[in-house]
Amino acid sequence: MYVLGLSHRTAPIEVRERVALDEDATQTLLRHLLDRGTIVEAMVVSTCNRMELYFVPAGGEGGTRAVDDALDALRFSRRDIGIVIYLHADRAAQQHLFRVAASLDSLVVGEPQILGQLKAGFERARALGAVGYQLNRVITRAFRAAKRVRTETTIGSGQVSVATVALDLARQIFDQLRHRTVALIGSGDMGEAIAQLLQQSGSRLIIVGRNEQRVSELARRAGAEGRLIAELEITLAEADVVVTSTSAMLPIITQDLVKAVMKRRRGRDLFFVDVAVPRDVDERAGKLDGVYLYNVDDLSSVVAETQASRQDSAQHAERIVAEELTKLERSDESEQVTPTVRALYDWVGGVMRAEVDRSIQGNLKSLETAEREALARLVDAATKKLLHHPATTLKRWAIERPLELEGALELLHELFLPEATKAHSSNSSAAGAQTTPQAALCPSANPLAKREVDAAAAVSHCTDPNEGPR
Repeated sequence: MYVLGLSHRTAPIEVRERVALDEDATQTLLRHLLDRGTIVEAMVVSTCNRMELYFVPAGGEGGTRAVDDALDALRFSRRDIGIVIYLHADRAAQQHLFRVAASLDSLVVGEPQILGQLKAGFERARALGAVGYQLNRVITRAFRAAKRVRTETTIGSGQVSVATVALDLARQIFDQLRHRTVALIGSGDMGEAIAQLLQQSGSRLIIVGRNEQRVSELARRAGAEGRLIAELEITLAEADVVVTSTSAMLPIITQDLVKAVMKRRRGRDLFFVDVAVPRDVDERAGKLDGVYLYNVDDLSSVVAETQASRQDSAQHAERIVAEELTKLERSDESEQVTPTVRALYDWVGGVMRAEVDRSIQGNLKSLETAEREALARLVDAATKKLLHHPATTLKRWAIERPLELEGALELLHELFLPEATKAHSSNSSAAGAQTTPQAALCPSANPLAKREVDAAAAVSHCTDPNEGPR
């Protein structure tokens, strides 16, 4: 598995908004990638602070081509890796996903929204048929780790989110919001969260949106006044603070609009807190006299002041993530022996059933149907009991003695499964191409070696040096 993406940690807002995707664009991207044939599983997570593509390459030589296709789909090149975007593979990708799900990589550590956004992205990908065994397995494990973090730590105690930080910033602008007029532009999930917080502030709240029914319902619940987007200019003229959080792909508050508004305000300052990505307010508007514009990236200084108290919980959460990753890794290792164990059960059971059938055709042909069924159950029980210890030993070796495992599997095939050895080797190669993306990038890599390899370096190393950059 790979993750290719960018976040508030690596890219400024002007880069993040360039790749922000709505639901339709997300579906189009996933279909495009699956149709290319180099990627067999994929999921997109697009929020105000990150855009990430999780994917599994097709087998064989598909690793490098899958990375190229993913980069091309997001309009990046290899030169951008390590500058504004990151590329992680195998365990590094799993660790990144686990930390994102646990909100350890969020702008506001401990915020609960990211887990819901991950689940929404997962469900969208599943609905498109873009999620297979590997993504399903790793992502559900990440959800399990996030649940442990929520229940075993206090990292999410109190109110922690981009919405709360935005309101903290507004309170820094004014000592208190009581008797101030706050305009909330946007009635989506973020707008709803902000409206709930403002409900307790004592401010006059005006909610502006495009969907009349949703605006009216949200205004009713928040004790606010609801208006449609057609009344945006008059609303901006009345407000002391404007918080924007729409899903528009282009700025809805232009420099010309703000110029017109400032003439009507007669010298009163206007403060914008724009938490949308892409941004709702044209950055040029912030350069006008009397206009103060803050975006998501400007919230970082406010966040730093509020996160110190969560350090102990964050460290505890990191330990939980490490434990869950170890469990996943051990599960991965034990699954290496699954084809051999299954083949052993099939072979031993087949031999025993064949002998029973031969006896039934001979001196046991007088057995009744019920007696034959009982004999079949006896054969199955004997097979399981006979192979239980070898199977559990193989799984233990996969975890405790991985370097000796390959030789043991070869010996078992020579002794008991000579006819299946060739087919097993072929199936193992195909499974390896699916389960170890790093090996797909560099096929000569030892699939049993558990090494942290920088994905970008691996891509560069395994690319034909005569090709040059692509």
